[in-house]
Order: sequence, then structure tokens, then C-alpha cells
Amino acid sequence: MCGIIGYVGPQKVVPILIDGLRRLEYRGYDSAGVAVVRNGQMERRRSAGKLSNLETALQTDPLEGLYGVGHTRWATHGRPTEENAHPHQDCSGKIVVVHNGIIENYLDIKHALQKLGHVFVSETDTEVIAHLLEHEMQKDKLEGAARRALLQMRGLFAFVAISTDDPEKIIAVRNGPPIVVGLGDKEFFVASDTPAILSHTRDVVFLGDEEMAVITRTGVEFTNFAGTPVSKATQRVLWDPVMAEKSGYRHFMLKEIFEQPRAAEETLLGRVSLETGKVFLEELGISEQDLRQVNKVAVIACGTSWHAALVGKFLIERLAHVPVEVDYGSEYRYRDFIVDPHTLVVIITQSGETADTLAALREARKKGARSLAICNVVGSMATREAEGTVYTHAGPEIGVASTKAFSSQLVALNILALYLGQIKGTLSESDAKAHIAGLLHLPKQMEEALKASGVMEEVAGKYFNRSDFLYLGRGINYPIALEGALKLKEISYIHAEGYPAGEMKHGPIALIDAEMPVVTIAPSDHVFEKMLGNIQEVKARGGSVIALTTDGNNTLQSILDPATDSIISLPRVPELLSPVAMVLPLQLLAYHIAVRRGCDVDQPRNLAKSVTVE
Repeated sequence: MCGIIGYVGPQKVVPILIDGLRRLEYRGYDSAGVAVVRNGQMERRRSAGKLSNLETALQTDPLEGLYGVGHTRWATHGRPTEENAHPHQDCSGKIVVVHNGIIENYLDIKHALQKLGHVFVSETDTEVIAHLLEHEMQKDKLEGAARRALLQMRGLFAFVAISTDDPEKIIAVRNGPPIVVGLGDKEFFVASDTPAILSHTRDVVFLGDEEMAVITRTGVEFTNFAGTPVSKATQRVLWDPVMAEKSGYRHFMLKEIFEQPRAAEETLLGRVSLETGKVFLEELGISEQDLRQVNKVAVIACGTSWHAALVGKFLIERLAHVPVEVDYGSEYRYRDFIVDPHTLVVIITQSGETADTLAALREARKKGARSLAICNVVGSMATREAEGTVYTHAGPEIGVASTKAFSSQLVALNILALYLGQIKGTLSESDAKAHIAGLLHLPKQMEEALKASGVMEEVAGKYFNRSDFLYLGRGINYPIALEGALKLKEISYIHAEGYPAGEMKHGPIALIDAEMPVVTIAPSDHVFEKMLGNIQEVKARGGSVIALTTDGNNTLQSILDPATDSIISLPRVPELLSPVAMVLPLQLLAYHIAVRRGCDVDQPRNLAKSVTVE
């Protein structure tokens, strides 16, 4: 979630960098820093904590320069200290780098560079980029060195770099997280999001994946990672600053759907170790000894977050062997619920301000329960009133219908379930490592799942004028059927119901006819054959099926009719992680249907982003 800003031009650089960081501080505020070049020398100022700390440091120790870069950080690799704050530099101090994302193989690169004599001073993965550039600049200019360095790096990341040995030049690289270049009057900007530069220019270019921008005082050159020039269209931003955050997407909801792999990755960063098979949640505020005494978990939420809670029940019971109750926040305090000091109440809320959920939390705490929040907003009421918080690092979610907040909640629940299993000793080291490996691979599988957007748009074209939908799932994916139905209702105003597939014959089957599409969630898991039987029941009654399944599973091909049915194949993921992959095409289906129906996707009628009234 880190914020990046860079500038070259005639204006004083430091005020531009600080202003840009202020507009990006929502992306991270564990530390901040700037680096500028003046008279051929590189100078840095960095501070732990919020941007105001850096501003205070600059008042007592000012900086001036001709060009430079800045960064505001959400700590991932390494603690939020000044030493770990960006920009990071090489051994010579002539190169600095600011970075967003993760270098997956940074330890291998670091060890190789240390053997060559490079000295590292931080705990971050970012620092290896600076040293790689130093090593490669023995042979080439900054952009050539970056291209060779990129051949050695794995992961989803973006970075911006400058070097005094290649003066008045900024390079920007995108391989996942966004980068935007601003074009001004004899001045140029680079940032991780448009609001950082909107007060200076409205002419912008969005880098694509595996693209590089080389920025000088005379212009900008765009290439791919191989150095081949690429033609980029300049976009004139006419929106207000909030609209500019759409980054070229038609709607916030679509942008946020496609941000989910990055949101999942950032929710994981710094919290799991594949090497040790351990989970780190030091921010919980409840001791391991107290958590070992927990003999019941109550998960409380509303709306989409309640569906995440249902998935969490499966995860916690499977991994930690603790019984779990799931309740609506709006109902919980109106029944005679039973908790004690051995009950852990977990509330899930994107905003941290949901009135019903907060009220339930307060009542549970009055009765002595321990409490945690899973929340996306730092400093919100939920995070202040719960004993501890597992933050979802999804970034701002502006679309009212939750997408990336939901999938990030699922990732956070996986982390919490692993942590409880780790503390209670219910997970073997091999099982923990296998689950962590699946989590770390999940963002790339989510990117693959999002490639179904075109297919879902075609499916939407077939069914957007229907008046009713039925969504069916089994096991850990039945909550995803509920969530898929909710998304369709929220933004397209089509009536939809989600059901556990085994319950269909206890009522909803009476509704099935040729006019009702039935969305089935059927990954290759231990209940696939049961799900197959439910699909057969739908077909026997003339229903049209939209089936989500797993790549390589061809069984559905033999029972579904291509003329009336649709099959969407998704990446194979571990069963406990399948809800994250399966929900993505359901979000896309709802989105494309709503667009076809002319609905206001981002601000659907009668709804609000944060429900702060009972």
C-alpha cells in the first residue's frame, strides 16, 4: 500500500514531494522519507511514524534539490523504523530507490550480493534493488541496469529510482502495483496514484505491467522490460480528485475488483513465514497464554462481512479445532447470548464504524468476552474498542458494494485461523507450511481468476434481463453463494437467493424453471460429487446453469448444454482457499449485469458504504 512520488522540473522539489506524500498517506504511514539531488550529491531525510514527523525533521534540517523521490510506507519487511524507511540507497550512496510490493526472492539476491561485498543496513526487501542497480550500473546507464536487475527479481512490485551517476533522470517500473506518470510544462511527475500529482497536472500516462518510464527534463520514454519502445496514450484527467482515483477504470467497483490480488498480498506481507511455518500477529493485544484458554469463538458481522464470517467458521474449526458461532451484528445483542472470559469475540467490519457490529462488541465485552477486530480502517472505532486488530490492507474501497475488502477479510481470517492453530498446537509444521504456501501463491491465482472477466461479460449479456437468480454452493463455498447473490442484488437490483446446495430440495427447487439461471460453485473438492447431483437436479427441471469449477475438471462438460449453460474454469487452489478464487467471477458477473442494465454501479440506490446507524 506504499505511496510513491517523484519529480523533475524547475519548481522546488521538496514541497512537491511532501504534498504528494500527504495525498498518498492513506497508502501507508509507518514511516516516510524523501531523497533529492543537488550539486551532484544525494541527500535523504527519513522519519519513522506519520508524515508529520518527516515534515518536522525537514523544518530543522531543510533540503533543497533539482529532482527527487519520496515515499510513505506501510511496513512489510522490517519494522517501522527510520533505518527501514524509504528511500533506500546502495553502498555508495549515489542511488536511491522507493518501492511498492514485494521482491519474493530478495533473500537469495541479498546473499549473492553480500558475497560480492555489498553491505546491507536495513531489514527490507527494497534495499536489494538499490544494490542490484549499483552492481549493474558498472556496465550501463540507470535504465539498462534496471532491465538487467529485473531479470533477477520475482514478485509483484513497482519501484522508482534515481542516481547521481546518471543525473536528472528518474526511472519508474511497474510489475503489478500501479504507476502513473504526469506530464507538465517542462516538468514531469511519477506517482503510485493520481491524486498525488493532480494539483500540478491533469495529463497522465498509466504504465502497464512490465513497462518502464525513463523521465528526464526533456521528456518521457516508455518501454517494456526488454527495452522495446511502447506507445502510450496520454489521458486528460477531467475528474475531481476522487474520480481521478479510478486510474482509468470505468467504475471504482471494477478497479477494486482488479486490485484484489494486490490487496491479498499486502494483507499477507510480514505476517507469515514459509521458512518457519509460523504466523506473526503481534498487534493482537491478547497474549498467547490467554488465547490458549479460548474454548469458543463468536464471529459477529453484517452484510458482506457476515459472509466472510461464515467462511471463517470453517477455517477456525478446521485449523484450530475451536467451535465457532456466527451471528449478525444486528441480532446478536438482542438475544441472550452466552460468553465468558474463555470466549473470543471477533468482529469483522470494513469501515470499523458499523453501528450494529460495534454495539454487539460492547455487549460482549460487558459480559467478559475477549475481543478482536478484523478491519480495514486504521484508527476506526472498532480498532479502538477491541483489544486487538488484524488489519486488512485493502486500501480505500470507494465502491459501495464490497469486493476487495471482502477477499482481504478472507485472507485475514486464514491468517487468524492459522495463528490460533499454531498457539493451540492443532497444526503440524508441515500442514502449516502447506497452508502458508497456498496463501503466498494465492495472489497470482487470483490474477488468473480475474481473466474470466471477458467470459463473465458474455454470460451477463445472456442473463441481464432475468428477474431472479439462484446461487448454490456447498461446504466452505456455500457462503460464497450467499455473497454472489448479495452482490447481484446490491448493484443490479435483480432478486437473487443464495443457498447451501443440499437445502435446494427443501424449498427453492420449486422456483426452478427455464427462466431462472442457477449459479453453481463446484470446485474439485471433497463435495464435488454431491454438487454434481444438485446440478443434475437443476437440469432435470429445465434450469439454466452457470457453473464455476476448477481447471482440468471436465465432468461438467458431459452434463451441461453449451447452448443454454455456461462453464467457467478457474485456477486450482487448496480447498480452504477456494472461496477467494470463486468469489471473483461472481463479483464480475454482478458488475457486468449491472452495467448492462444501466445501474449506478458505484453508488447503488438505498445503500451506503458505512452503515453507522442501527
